[in-house]
Amino acid sequence: MVDTPLRFEPFLRPMVWGGRRLRDALDKHLPTDEAYGESWEISDHPLHRSRVASGPHVGRTLRDLMETECAALLGSTGYRHGTFPWLVKFLDCSDRLSVQVHPDEDVVQRLWPGEGSKTEAWFVIDAAPGSRIFAGLVPGVGEARLRDALSHGAVADCLHQFEPRPGDCVFLPAGTVHAVGGGVLIAEVQQTSDATFRLFDWNRKDAQGKSRTLHIEEALAAIHWDQGPIQPVRASSSAVTRPLLQTLVRCPYFTLKHLQASKAFSCGGTGRMQVLLVLDGIGKLETPAGHESIRRGQVWLLPAALPTTNCTPDGELTALLCSLSE
Repeated sequence: MVDTPLRFEPFLRPMVWGGRRLRDALDKHLPTDEAYGESWEISDHPLHRSRVASGPHVGRTLRDLMETECAALLGSTGYRHGTFPWLVKFLDCSDRLSVQVHPDEDVVQRLWPGEGSKTEAWFVIDAAPGSRIFAGLVPGVGEARLRDALSHGAVADCLHQFEPRPGDCVFLPAGTVHAVGGGVLIAEVQQTSDATFRLFDWNRKDAQGKSRTLHIEEALAAIHWDQGPIQPVRASSSAVTRPLLQTLVRCPYFTLKHLQASKAFSCGGTGRMQVLLVLDGIGKLETPAGHESIRRGQVWLLPAALPTTNCTPDGELTALLCSLSE
């Protein structure tokens, strides 16, 4: 039975908007000198099936575990999920991420059959001064105005924007127009999907002088026009004498909490699957089967069958804890 914490081999993706901070800030091994934008930490998407990095299940794929150990992995509601429900990533948005839209359940069936809908949440780990996040439409913007802005390269004028700070959490329901304006390091939890409709790419060209493909009509069809400005939720950053859990997002697909702890706390033993994203600090997970050292940049899947487990920080530990919504 899968009843121990699982860590997977990261899948690192070079991106035109990426950089080197996955290595510098999160201790990822970047295999080439390219700019890397994404580290897929947990994925059951056909583009990449995560593989267990260590422990008794080393080498097994998440797809294999879902097919043979679904109840132990996800719990009593596991039968509802044909694939693992989340894709968990780190993003190094060193340059500007394109202005884009992800489809909801209805739109994806029409415009990208075989893919899934994509609601997601961003947590800002670090942000350069002057960086921007674009999330939602400015009040009063409809299709005609956005089309006009596209023709004049003025899409940013139609989008709500703010300067992000470390600790900001931005919830992006499917159908929300969004982008990142460079210099932002992000942890992301999303539905398992790679469906993205690119609306505008800042007139950017690659080394060969080519522009990336846009999906303007699909993006416009996917937009929820009533989705106005989205404001970030701020995670607490005060010193704590006991473990502190703060709910940042609660939606039908996941619940995301911010964790601060300088003393031992327990996880597991509830019959519910969780994912722990370590943002800063070190510590260890102590299970009946032994212990696992944890550190910043690691993501651990805590199976539903995991017995009560102590997490002991060495100093202060900050993390995100994601669980299936009830």
